[in-house]
Amino acid sequence: MSERPTRGRSSTPASRAVALATVAVLAAAQPAASQGLPLIRDTEIEQLLRDYTQPILRTAGLAQQNVRVVIINDRTFNAFVMDGRRIFVNSGALMDAATPNHIIGVLAHETGHISGGHLSKLREQLALAQTQSIIAMLLGLGAMVAGARSGSDSGLSQLGAAALSGPQEVIKRNLLAYQRTQEEAADRAGVKFLTATGQSAKGMYETFKRFADQILFQRAAIDPYVQSHPMPSERVAFLQELAKSSPNWDKKDPQELQARHDLMRAKLFGFMERPDTVARRYPSSDQSLPARYARAIAAYRHSDVRGAVAQVDALIQTQPNNPYFYELKGQALLESGRPADAIAPLRRAVQMVGQPALVQIMLAQALIATNDTKHADEAVGLLRTALQKEPEATEGYAQLAMAYGRKGDYAQADLASAQAAFTRGDAKTARELAARAKTRFPVGSPGWVKADDIVSVKTTAKATN
Repeated sequence: MSERPTRGRSSTPASRAVALATVAVLAAAQPAASQGLPLIRDTEIEQLLRDYTQPILRTAGLAQQNVRVVIINDRTFNAFVMDGRRIFVNSGALMDAATPNHIIGVLAHETGHISGGHLSKLREQLALAQTQSIIAMLLGLGAMVAGARSGSDSGLSQLGAAALSGPQEVIKRNLLAYQRTQEEAADRAGVKFLTATGQSAKGMYETFKRFADQILFQRAAIDPYVQSHPMPSERVAFLQELAKSSPNWDKKDPQELQARHDLMRAKLFGFMERPDTVARRYPSSDQSLPARYARAIAAYRHSDVRGAVAQVDALIQTQPNNPYFYELKGQALLESGRPADAIAPLRRAVQMVGQPALVQIMLAQALIATNDTKHADEAVGLLRTALQKEPEATEGYAQLAMAYGRKGDYAQADLASAQAAFTRGDAKTARELAARAKTRFPVGSPGWVKADDIVSVKTTAKATN
């Protein structure tokens, strides 16, 4: 499990409404990685979320759109969409959702936004609002200038000030009313998708009811016309009626899915909480698999590697076909300075995981960290395969550069280093390394062309800035 550090962000209701409108515009221009979001990457969790979303996406007609769920390292309960390809969900939502159905309901709601084309429509409304705002500003300035020319300090001047402020409030309320309509449509679509896939909408209803209770507790008086979401009581009543009309209202999640969900939550708590917090949530008297998983992770994260490995070995004995236990063992050994010992469990994990790209990168890292040149070719093969699936994996390119360095192939090492810099948004370094790589490759060779592409893209970007 890995995460990308990033800038903080405000969590106040007002700033969040502004942020949502802003990111909707920015999303089309750049990938999430370059926006500085604190992303969490984990094969086990991502596979579970794929299993949660695939039935919904098929029902919504989005199966071919390659929509994926992106995890943000944020302890608050939140999820949102910024484009038609990604659903962003906070780690806090995953940690707080007691059942799969709770988080599946949230994902269904966000899918409703994508299927309804709400983001493109919101951009149109934002553009319209901006145009209206500019017109209102010009009218207000015109009135103020007229007042100044007539020598009046009140009259037209005051009218101009009113013309500046009045329309702005109307524009804002119209835009928020439009957003409330979108939220209601996403709720309706989400329930429709859940019903069509034979799942209950109870989790969706319970989640939004909890939000409503929190909002009503925090704010005694709310102006319904300055909210970007429907009023809590109205939304809950609407959802309750709609969700209870489904024949699946009392349907429970499959036990196997609940078990995977519990392990996912335990993993997040183990990695993200302090050991004393983990111990309170999962005391030693709790011998369930999730509790043992969380304690093993907490032990490794806080320097008790020997104890952690022993606990993971016990987990493997309980579930010898669980690839993520082998992955955890390999990660603990690798990060404790024992890369050679990490190779075997990581090899096993790669063999067993359905989508092993991230684990392949970790295995390659262990092979390279042994400083044994005989492992270089295997590491290169693993990384090239992984990067075909994860073309934005900065760490993959960085490891590939080291693997080629072990082989003495400095042209490919420079190219991989340039690609690593490119994916992390370091334009200057990417251009410099790509330019050097070009001098090492034969002109017109595949490596030369890739390096030239990086130099050209960055040169163009600089020229247009």
